[in-house]
Amino acid sequence: MKPSASLRTALSVNVNKVALLRNTRHLGIPSVTRAAEICLQAGAQGITIHPRPDERHIRAQDVFELHDLLKNWPGAEFNIEGNPTQNLMEFIRRTRPHQATFVPDSEDQFTSDHGWSFPQDAERLAPLIAECKALGVRVSLFMDPVPEQMAAAKAAGADRVELYTEPFAANWGQAGQELQLQVYAKAAQAALDVGLGINAGHDLNRDNLAAFVARVPGLAEVSIGHALIADALELGYAETVKAYQACIDDGVARRKS
Repeated sequence: MKPSASLRTALSVNVNKVALLRNTRHLGIPSVTRAAEICLQAGAQGITIHPRPDERHIRAQDVFELHDLLKNWPGAEFNIEGNPTQNLMEFIRRTRPHQATFVPDSEDQFTSDHGWSFPQDAERLAPLIAECKALGVRVSLFMDPVPEQMAAAKAAGADRVELYTEPFAANWGQAGQELQLQVYAKAAQAALDVGLGINAGHDLNRDNLAAFVARVPGLAEVSIGHALIADALELGYAETVKAYQACIDDGVARRKS
């Protein structure tokens, strides 16, 4: 499958780090829902959260408050990430977000650092994917950029894959930058060839985003949290969202037809 060069890549803002800052005190500030609302008003196409079992940042109440907020934004997407063998599925059942992103994190994991593996994970994931789809929820699997894994992800029932982009980000500006772009482009094309949609996330930022958007075919959505919220501390939420949208537009303009 060859995607259109003009495919618009959606920006989903991960607000976990807003919740992390709020949780350092008991004042309820900064507001997670207010942050999400400002980002949506500024043009973000979605909101992402990753509620971990220890509630180190996003809490259960945030999930339901954001679900209510997104009802007022019918064109925006609500994406809930997490390990479906932990606390994710109950949130999926109760809120039915637009997308569930399955991530193979352990309960005490500092941050996501690897994708699912096939065929090892296929048997336990397939029924959980089927349950989500029966609820009308699109399923994306957090995956390393390994072309050979994509057909198995599709066979398990996934609608999309989210390519784990930390290796690309770590090589940005280094000798391995071009090789990493080639790796991700090949993985994305392999996913497209079997009928999967393409998402991406982890350490994408204003420096590297445009190049990634330009080179990775079929990129439907990027989920960005840490760098975007860090930039927002200096620029404000609205201006930061606009800056990331400009990076995406730059990448789209640089795509080859």
